[in-house]
Amino acid sequence: MQLAAALVWLPMAWIIARTLGQLADDAGTAAVLPAALAVLALGLLRAGLEALGTRMVFRAARAEVGQLRRQALAALAARDPLDPGRTASGAAASVVAEQAEAVLPWLHRYRPVQLKVVTVPFVLLVAVASISWAAALILLVAAPLIPVFMALVGIRAKAASEAQLAELGTMNAVLMDRLRGLSTIRALDAVEVTAGRLRAAAESVRQRTMAVLRIAFLSSAVLELFSALGVAMVAVYVGFHLLGDLNFGAWGGRMGLAQGLFVLLLAPAFFEPLRELAAVWHDRASGEAAHDALMALGTAPAADPAPAPSPAEATISGPPSLSLQGLSFTHPASGRGIPQGFSLEVAPGERVALFGPSGSGKSTLLALIAGLALPDGGRIIIGGTPLDASTRADLRRRIAWIGHRPHMIAGSLMANVRFGRAVEAGPPLARLLPGVDPARQVGEAGFGLSGGEAVRLAIARAIADPAADIVLADEPTAHLDGDTAARVRTALIEATAGRTLVVATHDPDLAAALDRVIRLEGAA
Repeated sequence: MQLAAALVWLPMAWIIARTLGQLADDAGTAAVLPAALAVLALGLLRAGLEALGTRMVFRAARAEVGQLRRQALAALAARDPLDPGRTASGAAASVVAEQAEAVLPWLHRYRPVQLKVVTVPFVLLVAVASISWAAALILLVAAPLIPVFMALVGIRAKAASEAQLAELGTMNAVLMDRLRGLSTIRALDAVEVTAGRLRAAAESVRQRTMAVLRIAFLSSAVLELFSALGVAMVAVYVGFHLLGDLNFGAWGGRMGLAQGLFVLLLAPAFFEPLRELAAVWHDRASGEAAHDALMALGTAPAADPAPAPSPAEATISGPPSLSLQGLSFTHPASGRGIPQGFSLEVAPGERVALFGPSGSGKSTLLALIAGLALPDGGRIIIGGTPLDASTRADLRRRIAWIGHRPHMIAGSLMANVRFGRAVEAGPPLARLLPGVDPARQVGEAGFGLSGGEAVRLAIARAIADPAADIVLADEPTAHLDGDTAARVRTALIEATAGRTLVVATHDPDLAAALDRVIRLEGAA
């Protein structure tokens, strides 16, 4: 539609030129009214096509950006939390939230202009050539100079945009890291040093952004120069031809006033798509760079398949057994992991404590059981089903996780228990936090909750799904005082009755309260 709107100018220009020629020949104003009505109708048609086409392209572009974001988020979610090659949180947030928006103008502005550039000038060139081969030759010589110089500028523009987006992602990653460690920074009295580093990162982003803008302005200046020269040369030729000083270049001898005006009206329109191209050239450079960054995130390991539960699985009743057979796992970055050749048998409904000092591999074992990472060797069997890349997505439906710092969202207690799932949150809340209003609002990161309340809320979240018959708890009593830890121990044991429970802890009281204690002295 946008292409058709651009081509509507061809009959409009011919009607205007012919009408002015008739007026010059004393045709009278009676000939103007039909022409004016025709121009008005074509103008409305052109505006309508342009508006409708732009609206449709924008909607399609927005849908495509949304799809790219979903692919990137799915790929990020599929990456193992223990994978050292994961994209930094700040950089990933920058790509998905900020840089993705640069793809939108590239799709809904640059792509339609690209179609116009490869179509409209050729149609108008044929129309001009049908009247004057000399004017067409001028346009034909001037036109290629623009894309040649635009391509040269564009190579540098894309490189500058990629560097600017990469620097922006780095700054976001640094900022995220500093925010996470804000209390440590204050404790070490390193606020000024940290602020200086952030200022340096922001200055680097500013310099790279200005470099991108300089290149964008340069591309516009190059195009404006050559398009202005092309239109001026056509105007000079037509003017001298109408004056009789140039008697060549037109079919049949000389052009009339109507023909000359028609050529003059088409000359600026010939360069118009190229002028639009200059205006969106920066959108192309930044959009392609952002698109490549999104695609790089989206080509991470695909998410595990999530098949629907089979009839056999749907009839499973009771908690499953858990078997760890000769496990080995080492973190690539640190070289540490779990005790090599680790084995453990957990009976259905048994509650087991993994007890040991920090660094002994307790949390890593929980991550392996949860399928958040795959072991280097050995097998994990849950309820008779081996856990591997093809089954872990399905087995994770049976697993609930309780962290020592459970994440809370800004919202009601009920919303924090549901956590986006279609589960019944009332009974678990009443059981774990009796007398507390389920509609009570909490702030981001659990602001307004005590440490014990946050952990008990996390336990309620874990048991809210009846299908989660394995509960993994990572240091649930860490950072709690004695009385609060005792209440959490009681709540955890009572709430997980009838489920298989594995707890990583260095709390001797919690370990003693469970059915069995597995002592870990350290990773091999």
